[in-house]
Amino acid sequence: MQVPATELTARLARFRAEMDRRCPGWSVAAISEKVNLYYFTGTIQDGLLLVPRDGDAVFWVRKSYERAQCESLFPDIRPMKSFRDAAAATGPVKGPVYLELDAVTLAQYGRMQKHFAFFTSPLPLDAQVAAVRAVKSPYELARMEKAGEIHRHVLEDLAPDLLREGIDEISLTADLYSVMVREGHQGLMRFGMFNEMLLGQIGFGTSSICPICVDTPGGISGLNPAVPMSGSRERKLKKGDLVVIDIGCGVEGYHTDKTQSYMFGRSIPEEAIRVHEQCVAVQDEVAAFLKPGAIPSEIYTTVMDGLSPEFRDGFMGYGKNTVKFLGHGIGLWIDESPVIAKGFDEPLQEGMVFAVEPKKGIKGVGLVGIENTFVVTPQGGRSLTGTDRGLMPVF
Repeated sequence: MQVPATELTARLARFRAEMDRRCPGWSVAAISEKVNLYYFTGTIQDGLLLVPRDGDAVFWVRKSYERAQCESLFPDIRPMKSFRDAAAATGPVKGPVYLELDAVTLAQYGRMQKHFAFFTSPLPLDAQVAAVRAVKSPYELARMEKAGEIHRHVLEDLAPDLLREGIDEISLTADLYSVMVREGHQGLMRFGMFNEMLLGQIGFGTSSICPICVDTPGGISGLNPAVPMSGSRERKLKKGDLVVIDIGCGVEGYHTDKTQSYMFGRSIPEEAIRVHEQCVAVQDEVAAFLKPGAIPSEIYTTVMDGLSPEFRDGFMGYGKNTVKFLGHGIGLWIDESPVIAKGFDEPLQEGMVFAVEPKKGIKGVGLVGIENTFVVTPQGGRSLTGTDRGLMPVF
C-alpha cells in the first residue's frame, strides 16, 4: 500500500518547521538512511533526499528508480548514477548542511563532499528527524493498532499452545516466528542501533537474565558467540521454568513491542510472583503519566523515587546489568526517541507511542515483569498490545 501523498507532504512540512525551530539559518538537509527515506518518500531505495531551506525537495534515486516511481507518491523523484548527478543539478551548497551523522559513514560523507563540495563541516539532523517521527499520525497509528492486535493475539491466545516440555529456545523461536508471520507480522524488525535480531528475546528460566550487548533489561543465553541474540539449542523447557517472550511485531514498517511471561508446569516462587506484580504496578503508573505535556525525565524520576531501595536494587535488569530507563519510543524502529529516562525534557505530545517495560531479574528464576506498547492520549497511555498481566499459567 502506498503512503498517501498528503501524509508525505505533512511529514516534510513538519520537518522543515522543526529545522527552522532548532537550526535557524540552515541551508540544506540531506537524508540517506533507508528508514528515514521511507518515512519521507514512502519507498526504501538507494538514494538521497535533498531538502533545501528555500526550494522544493528532490529525491535522487540510484537504485531502483523504476521501483521508486511505482511505490512512491513523492512529487519529485529523479534518477542518478552517483552523487555527481545530484550535485550537478543542485549547484553549490554554501550554507550549513545537515546530515544523519548517526548513520552516514565516513566513506559516504567523503563521496558527498567530493561532489557537493560543502563549504562548512556537516551538522547533525538526527534529533530533528527523530522529533518529527516521534509523533504518529492517524495513518501511522492505524498500522500500529494492527501490529498490536497481532501481537496480543499471538502472545496471549496462541503462544501457550507452543510450549511443550523438552522444546529448546531456538525451536520455540522458529515456531513462534512462523505463527507471527501467518497472523500478519511483516517478518523482520528494524532497530536504530546496529544490532541484529530475528524476532526478539525468548528465554527459559535464567536464560532471560544472561548479560548481553543490547541496552535492555532482559537477556538471552544465545545460540553461540557468533549469534548471541538467538535462543540456545541446549536450553530445554522443563516444568517449573519461567518462559519470557520479549518480541516485536511489525505491519507496513510500524512496530509494537510486548513482553509476555508464562509459568510452565507449575508456579514460580511466591516472592518472584510478588516482584512481578510490583513491575506490573510500575507499568500502570507510567502509563497513567503518558499524557500530552508530561516530561519524560520527570516521569522517570517520580516513578523511581517512589520505589523502595530494596526493589530498586537490580531493577530494570539483573545484578549490575541494569538500564536507566522505563520505556522507549517506538515506530518505524523498535528503539526510537524519546525515552522515559533522565535527559529527555521535551513535553510529550498526543500521538507519541512508548513501549513501557519495567522488569527485574530474580536469582534462580529469571526475568519477571512486563512490557506493552502505549499511545499518548489526554486520558493517559492506551495499550495497543493488550492488558494481560503476565505470568500466564501453562500447566
